[in-house]
Amino acid sequence: MTTKRKSKGAYMISAVAEMYGIHPQTLRLYEREGLLKPSRTEGNTRLYTEEDLERLEFILNLARDLGVNIAGIAIVLQMRERMEEMNRQMQSFVDYVRTEMLNRMQRGPQGMEVGLVPLRRPVVTAIPRPEKKRS
Repeated sequence: MTTKRKSKGAYMISAVAEMYGIHPQTLRLYEREGLLKPSRTEGNTRLYTEEDLERLEFILNLARDLGVNIAGIAIVLQMRERMEEMNRQMQSFVDYVRTEMLNRMQRGPQGMEVGLVPLRRPVVTAIPRPEKKRS
């Protein structure tokens, strides 16, 4: 979905509604349902950031293009947030393992002997092919 964004910053509800061709009440509904969380000024005016607009585009894609209702959109957004969190945790774990391995490799042979677990049986590196039937 392409929009008429001109610059980075915060947008008021009327500008966002016009940019996306939706009614301001739709944006208020999305906020009430917890789908959007725009910031507020001291005068309580909603301000939508670039991040809010990206989320709105995702919501509108689900609603307009895929026909997902509000409850479904909430579930999809929740699943997406969980997946992003799991991805962050996995990346953190990969970074930790990489750092540990580099540290152990830099310690030299003694560190390797202490840090790695010896194998008790040989490791099979090739899988034997099944014999072909002869006709």
